[in-house]
Amino acid sequence: MSDQRSMVEALVSPRLGRNQRLEALNNLIDWSVVGRLAKKIRPGETGRPPYDGLSMAKALYLQALYNLSDTELEEALGDRVSFRRFCGFGLEVETPDSTTICRFRQAAAERKVMEACFEAINKQLDAKGLVTRKGTLMDATIVAAQHNRPPIEAGKGASHPKEPDADWTYKGGKSYFGYKIHVGMDMGGIVRRMVMTPAKTYESEVADALISGDEHAVYGDRAYPSKQRRETLKRLGIKDRIMHRADKWHPVLPKWKQRHNALISRRRAPVEAVFSALKRFYGMRRARYANLLTNAGRAFAALTMLNLCRANAMSPP
Repeated sequence: MSDQRSMVEALVSPRLGRNQRLEALNNLIDWSVVGRLAKKIRPGETGRPPYDGLSMAKALYLQALYNLSDTELEEALGDRVSFRRFCGFGLEVETPDSTTICRFRQAAAERKVMEACFEAINKQLDAKGLVTRKGTLMDATIVAAQHNRPPIEAGKGASHPKEPDADWTYKGGKSYFGYKIHVGMDMGGIVRRMVMTPAKTYESEVADALISGDEHAVYGDRAYPSKQRRETLKRLGIKDRIMHRADKWHPVLPKWKQRHNALISRRRAPVEAVFSALKRFYGMRRARYANLLTNAGRAFAALTMLNLCRANAMSPP
């Protein structure tokens, strides 16, 4: 992707297609690291990809930011000058069609490129002082499967033949079919860790993957306590701010534990805003694809853009 303007670009007004939001995100970080990670993606079995890897990766970020289907992204790249400029497509060149976008996304998912880019971009935000280590807020949310849940006639816990990675979970007396997004967010609003699993995966099973190890405290609700985890946090010098849970031997928590839980509940509440944004603005209420790997790639792309938008708001003018 070249920074040199083409003759067509030189002839049009520089105000054409201006998008201050995209320009700010484009200038916030060094995107060359994304280019290096995406460079070796080969969507087809033979030959070289027809488009630059960085341009294609940035197209996936736009797709996540604006919640677009492949067809909608194809149309937007052909129609919106701001999208072309963000991705590095000149006004005189053909932009990728929906098939090319789909193939690139699948190849990126198989190589976990969006996850690697998520981590690399977070390192840049950390270097800018935009990542805080005061505490990690852990939580999870359910994402409905792309396909409708199997019918009752299929039996309890039945899977969907076209979406075998989706599974069942129960919450609040209701059943859900799909996936879970688990996040570890810093207290400034930047998501540092993410794991996507089938919905049946209990939160505590992936909690350790959400802890960065350099935070001052870890906050979690009643799904996260375990003796081993509390001992590990103590050994690492990390404050244990995980809520206490009643059990059959102690059905009623003592007053001090109830107070402890109430204080933690208020401190960890901001993580809910991440899930609200993912579902309201990034289309993550329902999975767009029929397998876990590709949906995880989409989630990493969405969280990357969410982090960049929040970092841009925190950056000095």
